[in-house]
Amino acid sequence: MPRDSFKTVYSTEKPVCRKCGRVDCICGQNGPAASGPIRVGRETKGRKGAGVTVVTGLPLPEAELKALLSDCKKRLGCGGTLRNGVLEFQGEHRDTLLAFLKDRGISAKKSGS
Repeated sequence: MPRDSFKTVYSTEKPVCRKCGRVDCICGQNGPAASGPIRVGRETKGRKGAGVTVVTGLPLPEAELKALLSDCKKRLGCGGTLRNGVLEFQGEHRDTLLAFLKDRGISAKKSGS
């Protein structure tokens, strides 16, 4: 049977491109893509109860994420950081961030309650 007819259920190996057959895709088919919709939420997990606002799913290169982080921190008047492609801001700023991202042309959704 051809390789494309099998669907992997679970694997500990790195994903292989179906077009070029390599882990480090050279054909460009598996380029950087969004990991889903852009979400603005609040988390306290692993922070000793301190709440942070997180923005996930932004499909931007790291340089643009850093520039956006800087602009957001200036607008919010708070500290923040970039961790693994996720923007984190100190405090509760979901509504303000949603309005700021909308002004910048980025459609985002509020996550959580």
